[in-house]
Amino acid sequence: MSVTVFPTKSNLLSTKKSLSLAMLGYDLMDRKRNILIREMVSLIDEAKSIRGEIEVTYEKAYKALQDTNVTLGLIQNIANGIDVENGVNITYRSVMGVEIPKVSFESTLPKALYGFVGTNSRFDVAYTSFEKAKQYTIILAEVENSVYRLANEIKKTQRRANALNNIIIPRFEETIKFISESLEEKEREEFSRLKVIKNQHSD
Repeated sequence: MSVTVFPTKSNLLSTKKSLSLAMLGYDLMDRKRNILIREMVSLIDEAKSIRGEIEVTYEKAYKALQDTNVTLGLIQNIANGIDVENGVNITYRSVMGVEIPKVSFESTLPKALYGFVGTNSRFDVAYTSFEKAKQYTIILAEVENSVYRLANEIKKTQRRANALNNIIIPRFEETIKFISESLEEKEREEFSRLKVIKNQHSD
């Protein structure tokens, strides 16, 4: 053990204060970690549910697209006539200092994207299914990005908490013990010295 602090009462008080702050810091880190874990677990459950919905929706969409291609032939020209969607917007909310994305969607496309001439009901099913899949994909992107950010912050918080609990707090406790024992030893020596002086004077 290597303690590089002088065993004085002021250093003892200072180290005790530092220990108190370190313990408070560890408590706050532990609470933050638990809150972030709860948030992440709820989002993971949500992501699992959305993935299931996406799989079903895409399966239905591709089946309808295959039927459309069989009944109408390749529909590349119809697809090329539909503009790119630009209605996705991202804002952020803070969870214990972690910026979590909030994705909103408001379509920039006109309601009637294609005419009824040259299409059929299977095309309608394919289009609505892919539209639904797009909505799910937007939500899933928000949730999975949030999980990723939370997981990273949980790792950082855990590392800081471990450093406080396993290194910094024990070091302060060790220093306090060293100073306390040194001061007690000094007091005993002083008491013994005074006792010797008193005995000499009494003689």
